[in-house]
Amino acid sequence: MRSTPPLRGDAVALTSTLVAVDSRNPVLVPGAPGEGDCARTLAGTLDAWGFRVALVERAPERPSVVARIGRPGGRTLMFNGHLDTVGVDGMTHPPFDPVITDGNLFGRGSCDMKGGVAAMCAAAVHAADAGLDGEIVIAAVTDEEWQSAGTAALLAHGVRADAAIVTEPTRLAIGPAHRGFAWAVVHVHGVAAHGSRYDVGVDANTMAGLLLAELDAYQQVVLPQRTHPLLGRGSFHAARISGGLGLSTYADTCRVEFERRTLPGDTGESFAAELRNACARVAARDPRFRADVEVTFVQAPNDVAVDAPIVQSLARAIETIEGTTPIIEGLSYWTDAALLTAAGIPAICYGPGDIRLAHSATEWVPVSEVRRATAVLAQAAIDWFEAR
Repeated sequence: MRSTPPLRGDAVALTSTLVAVDSRNPVLVPGAPGEGDCARTLAGTLDAWGFRVALVERAPERPSVVARIGRPGGRTLMFNGHLDTVGVDGMTHPPFDPVITDGNLFGRGSCDMKGGVAAMCAAAVHAADAGLDGEIVIAAVTDEEWQSAGTAALLAHGVRADAAIVTEPTRLAIGPAHRGFAWAVVHVHGVAAHGSRYDVGVDANTMAGLLLAELDAYQQVVLPQRTHPLLGRGSFHAARISGGLGLSTYADTCRVEFERRTLPGDTGESFAAELRNACARVAARDPRFRADVEVTFVQAPNDVAVDAPIVQSLARAIETIEGTTPIIEGLSYWTDAALLTAAGIPAICYGPGDIRLAHSATEWVPVSEVRRATAVLAQAAIDWFEAR
């Protein structure tokens, strides 16, 4: 870990400092160190920069950082970002050596999303130095890459704000909405029998294929009729399929794991109903079909109105700093913004980097975008506290 904190308000130096600390999520990468060292490194930097800092630990060696700057007791604005990263297998460059080449800072997490975390922390410093009638809350959290336990724990701990910006990589576009997702398992039942006994056996794998064909037709015909102005349509895919006992045996069961990318209004219950209804349609055509449906995990979509005050403050900041018309678009991927909005904290996304580089073999963030995001976020905070 770096012993000397980066210069106060230097987002690029802070990005390098954070990238140099291995914070791979141990749920995704068994044996990985987790976010502890990275959280303590950030906490030490923010303490040196003048924040009031606390660590909130949900699990051993996996603390989130909560840091505050400005005047307590007034209006509050949260900047949220995650410290955990995915694995590094197959990377084309040293994952924890933050080298800057051709204006891009390379390293695991540089894009997703330590560049964004650094930008939001530096922006809070610059906004506070300009004078704020309120408080900025930094929430640098754990576990977003798995099940968002970090942000959920902070909310359970009572951390709140009047609005939030999550600095996920958006290529400096404003993302007021994003899709949600839900996971489910369908257990398709067959009848085990010798491979020669077609008169007795029912192949669960073939039955599962009928369900997949039914869901594909549903996806092609029905889902395009349900759209969101920023997000388009939802989608299905079969993520994993397993079934069968041996080459000469009819499969007695087939397990199909589905992911559903959802729009505002979709729920875990509606996803279960889609799957059960598809099963019923297949069974109506083939009485041999039997299946059970279990929804295992759900994260809701995010949907903040484009004329919401936090969107407008960020849009005005872009116009002021960049001199351009803000780009407002829906995001295909999920973020902790949905948890914040559901908790009554309108949350939108804006940050440096391109999501296409997240989790990739070659990950980098443009240094210029880190600097631009810092300036825009600082101005957005100033605007937010002035716009009453």
